[in-house]
Amino acid sequence: MTNPTSKIQNLKSKIQNSQLLWLRKNLFSTWYNSLLTIICLLLLFWIVTGTWGWAVNKAQWQVIQVNLHLFLVGRYPRTQSWRIWNLFAIASSLTALSWGVFTAKERTKAIFVAITALIISIILVAVPLDLNSRFWLLGITGLSFAGVWLGRKFAHIIAPWLSLAWLLSFPLVLWLIGGGLNLQSVRSSLWNGLLLTLLMAAVSIVLSFPIGVLLALGRASSLPLWRWFCILYIEIVRGLPLIGILFLAQVMLPLFLPPEWKLDRVVRAIAGLILFSAAYMAENVRGGLQAIPRGQVEAAKALGLKTPLVILLIVLPQALRAVIPAIVGQFIGLFKDTSLLSLVGLVELTGIARSILAQPQFIGRYGEVYLFIGLIYWLFCYSMSLASRRLERQLGVDS
Repeated sequence: MTNPTSKIQNLKSKIQNSQLLWLRKNLFSTWYNSLLTIICLLLLFWIVTGTWGWAVNKAQWQVIQVNLHLFLVGRYPRTQSWRIWNLFAIASSLTALSWGVFTAKERTKAIFVAITALIISIILVAVPLDLNSRFWLLGITGLSFAGVWLGRKFAHIIAPWLSLAWLLSFPLVLWLIGGGLNLQSVRSSLWNGLLLTLLMAAVSIVLSFPIGVLLALGRASSLPLWRWFCILYIEIVRGLPLIGILFLAQVMLPLFLPPEWKLDRVVRAIAGLILFSAAYMAENVRGGLQAIPRGQVEAAKALGLKTPLVILLIVLPQALRAVIPAIVGQFIGLFKDTSLLSLVGLVELTGIARSILAQPQFIGRYGEVYLFIGLIYWLFCYSMSLASRRLERQLGVDS
């Protein structure tokens, strides 16, 4: 009978041999590959040690600590901060529920839960927040864990209503931010920082997606007038830079509307982002439409289905499923493109960073400020990428 200890030792030796074989094959196959590997390792070591030394010894992180409120919500009234916390609670709860529904069939690893709890604990201790904000953050964290548990436990009940819940949350969020209906109104000029960035990105993504789908269907339409209109729109917009469209939306859009219609600067900026993103979204969707075999459409029509039903039930689900990576890539690009709004007078995350750098005591602190906002952009973009990969696995796109 074989000794279990010897089995474990043999398995460890096999793993070590396979790792050494991989290193020899990929990094040290020839003398010049070995030299290049060593140079790259030394360069990486120099960059990491230099960055760590600067972050620990030279960087002045007080600029982040003192201006954290400005980074997050800008000049939004502090007396109305409870509205932002409620907004954060709604978004976190829906995100947690969605994550729980998507991962309902997977086993949760204890190490993942432990690491998540550790990160949240570090944030609660390290982030310079007052006691009230810490209680809010702790409550929202508990609500998020409960949302994940509920989503996994009752996925079959929650899943059909999840899209409707997200849809209904948008007017509620806008009401909390802007006020009205028994809430104190807050001017859009006070919506700054990360709050404005997330609002602009979310609204633009939600509205540009259906418009892009319609444009893609119009470009593939057999109606000449509708097809050529979509083609001209897509090609003209894709030939213009985003900053030009944003300036046109700010200056030219009011000229096409009745004089009594006074569009807010935020609404005009959202219109520019939607017009730009919809054209690129249309091309992404059109790629998915071209991947659908023509025989499926002909078979559906032979069974008596009308054209709208063929598109809604057969063509679009498969087309969108095939281009999920391209669509999410477009969403990530749109989120990063909101940084250009600072050039048209809107103080979003990048714009508030420029305002903070103008403070006399923090002049020249470019590294700390831009590293912080870069980390924020990366966290949200990586979260979208992670959700995209999860959705692809759920739908079997990557198989």
